[in-house]
Amino acid sequence: MVVLGSILLFLPGAVYGASGGITVTASVNGHPLAGSSATHPVRLSPTRAATVFVRVTDGTSRPVDVRAVDLQGQVVGLTFFAFDTSVNFKVKAHSSSTLGFALDLTALKGEASGLIPGSLSVLGSQDEVVASEEMVSDVRGSIVSVYGLFGLGLLVLTLLALLAVLWAVARQKLPANRFRRALRFLVPGVGVGLVLVFSLSALRVWLPSNGHWLTMFLVFAVAFFALGYLTPTPLGSDDDEDEDEDDDDENQAHQGESSGEASEKRTVAGADTVRIPGTAPGSVR
Repeated sequence: MVVLGSILLFLPGAVYGASGGITVTASVNGHPLAGSSATHPVRLSPTRAATVFVRVTDGTSRPVDVRAVDLQGQVVGLTFFAFDTSVNFKVKAHSSSTLGFALDLTALKGEASGLIPGSLSVLGSQDEVVASEEMVSDVRGSIVSVYGLFGLGLLVLTLLALLAVLWAVARQKLPANRFRRALRFLVPGVGVGLVLVFSLSALRVWLPSNGHWLTMFLVFAVAFFALGYLTPTPLGSDDDEDEDEDDDDENQAHQGESSGEASEKRTVAGADTVRIPGTAPGSVR
């Protein structure tokens, strides 16, 4: 398989992708990255080193310096594993160069597990991406890896948010405003979508590519938002309690003003009445 993968890199259709540009084609353990998919992923195991073949084709008029080869996997825009291998070789203008190396994947055990989309990139002398090729990987890491613990954390937070909303519904303490109720439901909806993305990926049922995870994220977010918006207005809502508190504050303020006015009147009345010593109370001279 390794020999077959290296031979495939030399096929004309695999070598030249875009005329006049810089392209890269690669294989891992004899599996061409271009042919990887959710049903035929590139298997990455932390228990064995991966044999990587990379072919860089320079279709420009200038030579290109390749400093390193970077293999990484990303889900929902977050990088969960990355392997940067220094290679330091030069590709002449209008030519191709191929190299092979062994990649130690031991660190994968604590980084990720499941179906994970990724890419292999060749980096230039300034660490810029010269060319890259997408891939689908089947990572055989541990369920208690960073990827698994991240999904577990999302599950706990989602359950807490969902319980908080259900508790508010049971006590009829949701906001009276429909938009505010919808926002309360939106949070657990987003959580449910993300939990499904990571769970199905870890179980190797579903590939969380950009199009897939965004679709699931939006479907559950919109569904829960609509559910909260259409929920009947509760009898004892938080808005009603806020209004009652405002009314109590206003009543206390009015009572304070009335007490102040009464005190001023008594003071003025006491000031108008002058008592002369030796006279009976109430008599005025």
